[in-house]
Parts: sequence; C-alpha cells; structure tokens
Amino acid sequence: MHYEGRIIRPPSEANSILLQITVGCSHNKCTFCGTYKDKRFKIKPDENIMEDIDFAAQYCKNQNRVFICDGDALIVPQKRLLKYFLEIEKKLPWVERVGLYANTKGIGMKSAEELEELRKHGLGIVYMGLESGDDETLKAVNKGATAEKMIRMGRKIKDAGIKLSVTVLLGLAGKERSQEHAEATGRVLSEMDPDFVGALSLMITPGTPLNEEYKAGRFQLLNANEMLEELRTMLAHTDLSDGLFHANHASNYLPIRTKLPQDKEKTLKLIDDALAGKVTLRPEFLRAL
Repeated sequence: MHYEGRIIRPPSEANSILLQITVGCSHNKCTFCGTYKDKRFKIKPDENIMEDIDFAAQYCKNQNRVFICDGDALIVPQKRLLKYFLEIEKKLPWVERVGLYANTKGIGMKSAEELEELRKHGLGIVYMGLESGDDETLKAVNKGATAEKMIRMGRKIKDAGIKLSVTVLLGLAGKERSQEHAEATGRVLSEMDPDFVGALSLMITPGTPLNEEYKAGRFQLLNANEMLEELRTMLAHTDLSDGLFHANHASNYLPIRTKLPQDKEKTLKLIDDALAGKVTLRPEFLRAL
C-alpha cells in the first residue's frame, strides 16, 4: 500500500482496510492537534489509489470494512471520490461498509444528493470531530467552525442516511470554561443526535500551539476529578434518540460505554461513585493518546 506518513484511524476501524486517498488535513490549524503537522495536504494520484485497491482485492479478503484516510477525505471532488467508491464496490464486493473522517468544510462542499450517492455505493459512517459545542472554546482552539455549523453539517450526514460518529474532547476549555464547555457540548450533541459519541480526555501534545499555552501558564489542564465532573455535566445535558455514548478511550480516567437514553441515569451514578472514590480510576501512567 502507498502509505505516506503516520496513518490515523478511529478505534472502531482497527480491523478495516486502510485506504489512503488524501494526505494530511486541509484545515490543520487546530491548536490541540499535532496529528498532521508533518504533512502538507494533498489528494494522492489516482494510479496509487487504484493500485492500493487492487492490492486489497488480492490480500485483504478477510476484512469486510474499508476506512478511507487521511483527515478529511470527503473534501475530494465528488466525481473523483465516487470513482474510488465504484472501484471498491467492483474489486472488493465483500466489503460491507466504507467509513471516513470529515470536517464541516468537506461536508458543506457536498450536496444532499451527492452524499446519498456515496451512501448508495458504500459510505456507511462518517466520523466528525466536534470537540466542543461552546463557540468560545471552538474559537480559542481555531477549530474553524461554529457550534451552529457543526449541528447543520452533522444533521446533513444523518439526513443522507449515513451513520454519524462524533468526537468530543474533555478538558479542551481548560479550568475556566469547563462547565460551559460541557453544557454546550451536551446541547449540541442533543441537537445533532449522532449514532455514536466518543469522549476523549485532552492530553497535551508536544509541538502544538496549545502546548505552548500550557507551558506559559495560560492554559490549565484539568485533573482526574475535574475531568469526571466535566464528563458528568456533558452526559447529563446530552439527550440522544438512540445513540451510544462512550468514553472508553485510553486517554480517559473512567472507561464508560452507555446506550442513550436507557442507560443514562445508571452511568451518571457510576460517575458519581467514581467521584466519591468508590470506583478505581485508570492510573496516569496507563493513559495514552
């Protein structure tokens, strides 16, 4: 496979065929993210992509999902992107689902009809980084979108019949706006109503602008209990019609996986027990990005 640089994929795509059609992220300005700092965004040559699909057709017959990398593959022009989906459909007929990362810019460039066309040819899930529903926090981390735009773009994916998985970041607002960030994020998640929510805990990445803020004392990282309090507030303000809310990433102090709305109260009690010291938290040395 013609991979360039470090390849990132969601935890749920661990067993998927990883097909890299773009390199890097077209935005690549978020202050907390160092994932694609070593890559300049580009769309890879058709020849390489088609060769990789041929490779998967020969050697990846036991994998029934494809994840398209890198950071925002949906930004690829529709005619070109559809060509890749049709080739996957033709050469990898056993594949049951194609997934990809998308940001609000990429989603906004696709019409409802174009998204539905991609769905008909295999696009089953889109992963979107909300990070926060608080406009002040989004602006501070240079996310490049407002909460209102996040909601519209998330609903656009859902309306096309594609599953939506949204990532949020505990601790992203620091100590000063922790609760505002949590409440606003719960509200935005409720309006967006994704199929999956993944809550990660912020870990400062060396080489990022946020790391410089942290070292200069202008950003305060939350401790374990403060992260849990933020998680509790966020979950308390999140109402999904039928979604999975999980915070079982390696960065989290308390792994949770809960179905909403039915398991909400039980999970809030678990967090309360953890805050009361009745549940053991993941030790710091075991936390990782």
